[in-house]
Amino acid sequence: MTPNQRLIVAILLSFVFFVVYTAIYPAEQPEVAQSDAQKIQSVQNQQAQNRAQVVNIEDAVGHQISTDEKMAQNDLSTIVTINNPKFILKLDTLGRISSKILLQDKYNDKDDKHAELIPSTGTKPLFVRFLDENLNSEATKVAYTADVSQLTLDETSQKVTLTQKLSNLTVTKEITFYPDGHYDAKVSLSDDKRYFIYLGQRPRITEQMMTVSGAMVYTDDDLVTIIEDGDAEGRKTFNGVELISAFDQYSASIMYGFAKETNIIVERDRENNPVIYFEAPQNISFGGYLGQKDYKTLDAINPVLTNAIEYGWFTFASKPLFQLLLWLHGIFGNWGWAIIGLTIIIRAVLYPLTYKGMVSMQKIKDIAPLIKEVQAKYKGDPQRTNAAVMDLYKKHGANPLGGCLPMLLQIPVFFAIYRVLLNAVELQGAPWMFWVNDLSRMDSTLVLPILMGASMYYQQKLTPSNFTDPLQEKIFKFLPIIFTFFFITFPSGLVLYWFVNNLFSIGQQFIVNQQFKNAKDAQIAAHKHLEKKDD
Repeated sequence: MTPNQRLIVAILLSFVFFVVYTAIYPAEQPEVAQSDAQKIQSVQNQQAQNRAQVVNIEDAVGHQISTDEKMAQNDLSTIVTINNPKFILKLDTLGRISSKILLQDKYNDKDDKHAELIPSTGTKPLFVRFLDENLNSEATKVAYTADVSQLTLDETSQKVTLTQKLSNLTVTKEITFYPDGHYDAKVSLSDDKRYFIYLGQRPRITEQMMTVSGAMVYTDDDLVTIIEDGDAEGRKTFNGVELISAFDQYSASIMYGFAKETNIIVERDRENNPVIYFEAPQNISFGGYLGQKDYKTLDAINPVLTNAIEYGWFTFASKPLFQLLLWLHGIFGNWGWAIIGLTIIIRAVLYPLTYKGMVSMQKIKDIAPLIKEVQAKYKGDPQRTNAAVMDLYKKHGANPLGGCLPMLLQIPVFFAIYRVLLNAVELQGAPWMFWVNDLSRMDSTLVLPILMGASMYYQQKLTPSNFTDPLQEKIFKFLPIIFTFFFITFPSGLVLYWFVNNLFSIGQQFIVNQQFKNAKDAQIAAHKHLEKKDD
C-alpha cells in the first residue's frame, strides 16, 4: 500500500470514528434564552432547510427517481422526434440534437441498455453560440419552433426546419436526416452576426484499455490531429479542415464539408477535455454524422469520413491490416474466420524470419555446454570469455540476436492488430462459432483465454531455453499464467488471434525441433557407421 493510499484509509477511518462517536455521544446543547436576532436566524435556517428539501426531490419522496422519469423530464424540451428502425433521434428547444438512441442490441452499453450517443451534460451537436453576450443570453432563453414534431425515417430522407425568432434576429436551421445516420445542415441568419456552431461532446458508451477517446481534426493535407480527453491544453485553430470528430471507442459525432477558410477551434473544458466548434458565416451548409464508426457506412456517405476511424500511433500499420481483414470477411462472411485468415497471412509473411530465429535458438541450445566450458575456463576474464563465446557462435553459425528479432517484429504487428480488433465496430455482436457470439466482448466462459494460456505454455515447453539467470527462467515460466489473466478481459477476437498465432508457433517450432533431431540422428548413425568400418 502506497503512502497516499494509507493516508486515504486513515482519513476514512477517522471520519467513520467521528460519525460513530457523535451518534453514541451527541454533544449537549446548553439551554439559553434566544434573542430576537437569534430567533430570526433560526427561522431563516429552517426556511433554508425546507427549500433544500424541496430542491432535493429524491430526499423528499424517500426513494430514487427512476431513469425513465428523468428521461421524461428531459423530453419536455424535445420539439422533434425522428423514428427509425435502428435509432430514435430528438431535437430540443435550443435547436440541438439532444438525443440519439441506438435500438440494436449489439450496440448496448456496459449496463446492457440501448446506447445513448449524446451525453446528458456538455455541449450538443448544432448548438449555436453568438459572440455578442446580450444576443447569446437572449438566444438561450428563446425556444426554437419546428415545422413538424414527429418524423418516420425509413428508406428516404426527411427534412426538418427549425426557427428561432429573437428581438432583432431570426435563426433558421434546415436539417435533412438520412436513414444511414448522416445529415445535411443549412444554417442561416436574417442579419450578419458573428456566431459559432458546436460539434458536441463525444459519446460515452464503451471504453476499454488502450482505446483513444477525445477529438480529431483531419485537414486537407492528410494531417490527423488527435486531442485525447484530459490532454487538451488550450485554444487551437485549424484551417483547410476536411472533418472534425468527437469520438469514443466505437462511435462518433462528425461534421464535414466545410469551406477551406472555415476557422475550426478546439478549446478545453474544466476537465481538460477537448471541445470543438467553428465560426460560421451568415449562411452555411455542411454535413454531419452521428453514429457508429462502421467503415462501409462511412465510405458510402463520403470516403473522407473513413479517416474518422483512427488507431492511434499504429494507424500506419492498422489501416492496411483492417483493409485486409475487411477483404477476408468478404470471402468468409464471418469475422472470426477472417481473423484466423489474417493470422495465417501474417504468419506466412513472417515465416522466414521466425524460422531463422528458431533455428538460431536451437543452435545456441546445442552449443550451450561448450559455452559453459569457455566461461569456466576464462572465469574472471570477461573480455576473453566474450571473445571465445563469439568465436563459438561464428563457428556453429549461431546468432544470439536471431531469436529476439522475430519477437521484436511481432510486437508492432500485435499492437496494430490489437488496435484494429479493439476499434472495429464491425465486431460488435459478430459471432464466430460455438460459444463465441460477440467478438468485441470478453469470453464470459473463459474458454478462449484458457486455451490461449495452455497453448502458450506448450509453446514454451517446445522452445529451447538458454537462460543463465534462474530468476529470469522462473519469470518466463509464469508468463502463460500472467498472460491468461491479462487476456481474460480482452475482446474475444483478439484472444482468438493470439491463440491461433500460438498454434502456428507450436507447429513451426515442432518442425524445427524435428529437423534438428533428424540431423542429430543422422550424425549419430554416420558416426556409428564409421566406427564399425574402422573395426
